[in-house]
Amino acid sequence: MKIAFTGLDLPEGKVKYDDPNVNKLVAKFAPKKISPYFFGFVKDDFGQADAIAVSSDSILDLLILDMEKLENRIGRLDPDGEEAVLLKRCIEFMEQEHPLCDMDLSDSDHAILTELAPLSFKPTLVVAEYDGNIDNLIKAVMEKAEVMFFYTAGKPEVHAWFVKKGDDIVTCAGKIHSDLARGFIKAEIVNIKDYDEAHNLNDARSKGLAKLVDRDYIIQEGDIIDIRFNV
Repeated sequence: MKIAFTGLDLPEGKVKYDDPNVNKLVAKFAPKKISPYFFGFVKDDFGQADAIAVSSDSILDLLILDMEKLENRIGRLDPDGEEAVLLKRCIEFMEQEHPLCDMDLSDSDHAILTELAPLSFKPTLVVAEYDGNIDNLIKAVMEKAEVMFFYTAGKPEVHAWFVKKGDDIVTCAGKIHSDLARGFIKAEIVNIKDYDEAHNLNDARSKGLAKLVDRDYIIQEGDIIDIRFNV
């Protein structure tokens, strides 16, 4: 995930997220390989980012770009048409120093803005006060973007995988390898909260902490998964 920022004292480039769940799993398994997740930070390059972090003092630097874009668009539209009315509402909303991602929208409004792709329609975190902890900021951006991690864990490797909230287990299997999605049969799931009570997957099974799920299972934050498949 690439995060653009402005008005904040952040490093540029790749930043490893110090994931407490990965740390727990590493302590439990002492794996041969650790694969945490790295976020990419870019300064002011909003167009190429998946999400944006901006200080409250600098929010207008971002919103002015969107206001100009929408005003130019309105000039080419019927001023009383549906799209023009929406864009005028958007400009009024941004004049209150709110990013467009926070605006209540109908499905048709959402479709119009998705096509126009204003910058602040991306998940935009407005930071009133930055405490210097980049992991806290990353977590807040993830919440804004409605994304999370699931995990695979064992002696060979502990791996954090990035996924959208609401994705199903087959989508998650495909993140690991396309064969796992193509040949998916079932998945065994233990959540990190329950794994605290188990030494390993077999112990989790014996304690009733593991569950078998089908392809319609929606992944939950902190799920550790083991895919059963056949190709």
